[in-house]
Amino acid sequence: MDISNKRLPWGHILLAVAFISVLVFFSVKYVPLMTDIISNRDRFREFILSYGNKGVLVFIGFQIIHILIPVIPGEVVQIAGGYVFGTLAGSIYMVIGTIVGTIIVFYAAQFIGYPIVKVFVNPEKIEKFKAMLNSSKAEIAIFIMMLVPGFPKDTLIYIAGLTPIMPIRFIVISLVARTPGLIGSAFIGASIHQKDYKAVIIMSIITIAVIALGYVLRKHLKTNLRGKL
Repeated sequence: MDISNKRLPWGHILLAVAFISVLVFFSVKYVPLMTDIISNRDRFREFILSYGNKGVLVFIGFQIIHILIPVIPGEVVQIAGGYVFGTLAGSIYMVIGTIVGTIIVFYAAQFIGYPIVKVFVNPEKIEKFKAMLNSSKAEIAIFIMMLVPGFPKDTLIYIAGLTPIMPIRFIVISLVARTPGLIGSAFIGASIHQKDYKAVIIMSIITIAVIALGYVLRKHLKTNLRGKL
């Protein structure tokens, strides 16, 4: 059955309306401010450090929010995290935020369903990615897409919640695939703060190489899935 035509219980509909309303309210009221703060690394650093020991929780909150609201540029948040906390601590905090955000989004999509997902992804893409996630190569495809920088990973989490994939398997695969990118972003941010631009250039070259490799692998996988990816 096409999920767009599936009838939902009233309880799920009310939860969908509530969840979407919260996201819309937060997007309108706070996302422009968050984006403005994040875009200026020094101001972001001052903002986070102004909370003292609670600054860690504030940053983790930023990481969770950008997963819940995919329009917030994740790479900018992650580089800013490295700029504030350094490579190791920044990576750890981002991993924590990624785990929490992924769990929230996946289970929200799984429990409430299509009404949430179509807010962020058009129905054609939802069906396209659902077909891919239901294929025998789903786990390989998830790993590649979560690994490649620039791919809309957060929207994929919403779509995955509509499929039969086991939550723990999806969460583990996506986390393993995303961690190198989180560490790389933290490293770039930390290097910028230390004015080590040589390291920034080297990491940027590596990132471009990973993107190119991911494109080749994705194209190969697309061929194997006969156009479903």
